[in-house]
Amino acid sequence: MLQDIRPYHLYNEFRPDKRATDQDLVLIYNDVAKGKEVLALLNADTKCISFPKVKDFEAIDRDKLIYLFNVADEDFYLYLQKEEGEVKASGFSFYNMKDIRTEYLLPKHYVYAIFTAFQLDEWYKVTAFCGKCGCKNEFHQKERARICPKCGNIIYPRINPAVIIGVTDKESNKIVLTKYRRGFALNALVAGFTEIGETLEETVKREVMEEIGLEVTNIRYYKSQPWGIASDILVGFYCDVTGNKTIKMDESELKYAEWVSPCDIELQPLEYSLTNEMMTLFKEKGYEGTIIKKV
Repeated sequence: MLQDIRPYHLYNEFRPDKRATDQDLVLIYNDVAKGKEVLALLNADTKCISFPKVKDFEAIDRDKLIYLFNVADEDFYLYLQKEEGEVKASGFSFYNMKDIRTEYLLPKHYVYAIFTAFQLDEWYKVTAFCGKCGCKNEFHQKERARICPKCGNIIYPRINPAVIIGVTDKESNKIVLTKYRRGFALNALVAGFTEIGETLEETVKREVMEEIGLEVTNIRYYKSQPWGIASDILVGFYCDVTGNKTIKMDESELKYAEWVSPCDIELQPLEYSLTNEMMTLFKEKGYEGTIIKKV
């Protein structure tokens, strides 16, 4: 998955003492009509991506650089650009995030850095002002948060819990694959966001019933994945169909939902997502592969 960057590790501790040096990396995002762009340099032949360092900018206010995290002994900083072209780095251009996601780029931990910084860039921009009193927020000095100097309201980075669900049938050795009606065009699994007052297991049951009209039992946790593009924490579960196995698809949400045998599963082209890993497990090992053995 995207976050599997061994032997490296993401160190995202809040470090208010950090100050950018010439060699540190800077991530800058543009908000455009077609989504979001990131400033980088992409070699079309080698598929290698790189980011500008502080020293590469013609002029940049270092006091406005926000320390994000460290990966592979490199410090990453965020610059909140208010308007396009505010700062410039020779040789670097803006690339649409959709293009970043269409093929494998190297090094992989840089792609993971793009996704993670994307989430923080979005959070910093939408929390510029207090949602309670409207006053301009300030940076919290002890933790990664925004604080209102007027009413004291504290805002933390938003993380949305969502479930990815492999609905299985032990008897036929099949799994339900879906395709969304809009947006993502490849095979997927049943998925959805957790509602207020709802457990993850309750989310699994509700989303399966809403999207494909089935009842499930034997809900078992598989893995989780941070997904910065949507500020999500994805939680993967497998579960077994019980009762009537006839799919009743929500046509407003999906354009395809069918029981599929392991040999007929068409995987996504990239191995970045939890969804694709869960489909791969079923393709290679069938139902037996979804029986999670506790250590």
